[in-house]
Amino acid sequence: MNREKDVILWAIQRGLISKENEKSQLLKTLEELGEVSRAVLKDDQDAFIDGVGDVLVTLIILCQCRNLNLNNCLEAAWKEIKDRKGTTVNGTFIKQ
Repeated sequence: MNREKDVILWAIQRGLISKENEKSQLLKTLEELGEVSRAVLKDDQDAFIDGVGDVLVTLIILCQCRNLNLNNCLEAAWKEIKDRKGTTVNGTFIKQ
């Protein structure tokens, strides 16, 4: 069993996966992203790892609330960006 499935089972057992919980999961994702931001600003590797993991967990659950899965969303994004051309300016990719 892969970790995404583990998270989904965990969330099902706790009643987190439903359309009604979608906004709560979105807010939880934003909260966890804030923790990632703090970890980057403080250069705290352990907090960064924990925060990114928590963001992924909340995104998996949010996707499930919409009857989607994270890998399908990632694949859709990859298809959109894989052939983009552009340059990186001050750490930000600027597409042509």
